[in-house]
Amino acid sequence: MATSSSSPSAESAWPLPAARPEEVGLSSERLARMRTALELEVAEQRIPGAVVAVARRGRLAVLDAVGKLDPAGSAPMQADAVFSIASMTKLMVSTAIMMLYEEGRLLLTDPAAKYLPELAEMKVAVTSPSGAMTLVAAERPFTIQDLLRHTSGLTYRDRGTSEAHKLYPGSSTTAAVRLTKAEFLGALAKVPLVYQPGTTWEYGFSTDVLGLVVEAVTGKSLGEALRERLWAPLGMRDAGFALSDAQQSRYARAFPTDVLTGQPIAIHHATGKSFKFESGGGGMVATAADYMRFLEMLRRGGELDGQRYLGRKTVDYMTADHLGSHVVNRITTMDAACVGYGFGLGVAVRMQTGVAGLHGSKGDYYWSGAYGTYFWVDPAEELCTVFMAAAPGQIRLRYRQLLRALVLQAITD
Repeated sequence: MATSSSSPSAESAWPLPAARPEEVGLSSERLARMRTALELEVAEQRIPGAVVAVARRGRLAVLDAVGKLDPAGSAPMQADAVFSIASMTKLMVSTAIMMLYEEGRLLLTDPAAKYLPELAEMKVAVTSPSGAMTLVAAERPFTIQDLLRHTSGLTYRDRGTSEAHKLYPGSSTTAAVRLTKAEFLGALAKVPLVYQPGTTWEYGFSTDVLGLVVEAVTGKSLGEALRERLWAPLGMRDAGFALSDAQQSRYARAFPTDVLTGQPIAIHHATGKSFKFESGGGGMVATAADYMRFLEMLRRGGELDGQRYLGRKTVDYMTADHLGSHVVNRITTMDAACVGYGFGLGVAVRMQTGVAGLHGSKGDYYWSGAYGTYFWVDPAEELCTVFMAAAPGQIRLRYRQLLRALVLQAITD
């Protein structure tokens, strides 16, 4: 197995049973290209360091670390480094919602306001060619399904320049640092939706709202619910919404400025500021091993190590396209290479092998984090890949394409 010298020494520390690449249809020689390429990225100071994990057929073939843990220090990156995973939090929350759905505690067609009455009277912004904004009534309330597939009409401030966008907080983590849960709900109740519910894919605060639905249904904090349902039983040892004192020495830090723009950057957990509510849209920390355990459970149809978390048909339903032809698909506004992807209940879903600028297979699914983390699952190839880096900014788009090319070219069967 390809590993770094800083990796855990005992096989029991691996997230999945270990395998030589050749035992799972991968080429060690061709996988070595991945380390060479990532070392070049580090040498050219595009990223401080990275951790990559690759599993096939339920066995871990790669858990490798390159570069530095902190660009200001000398400590090497380690395989059990802790990263801020930003929007990779979203799939965890979406999975918790689907667990509640399987228990009969909510329906996907339920209006979100059934659980969060503050959101019962939402308006929709209509912007004229001159930029003037008028408000109209929502044609219907947004539902749990709308929140899962990002068709609620909620957005982030940085997703546009309209008067409506300017009324929103900038991101999930900035909202969670500045606002209490009550203040956040109050703020969302006052801002207009930027699209009529169910009509258009638009990225924004949908999964933060889902996190609050989890809290309302379970009567627990989001972190408590996720720990009980996913983190603890899956053995996700470092997953959480706060960076503990014990994790500080393993926390991966970014360059102080964006490598493309030169602008100052900051990752929330590195600032020392605490959340006023637990952000379902972007607040988690985790290791590559943590996330690999979670992904392998989904790849196996909702089961891992004999414990079932979701039904197989539910995972199939989550990872099918939920946009169809009637929803305006704006996923390429997130990444122009994603032509040909639809969106399921928490993940982008590939609709055909070709067209997209990302290598892959029909039916693969993925998402990423704004701070430089990325995952994808390829069910056809029985493959899960996790990439962790502290690399905020547009440079992160590079690694989505690079990692897919380097992993998929190593398949030999």
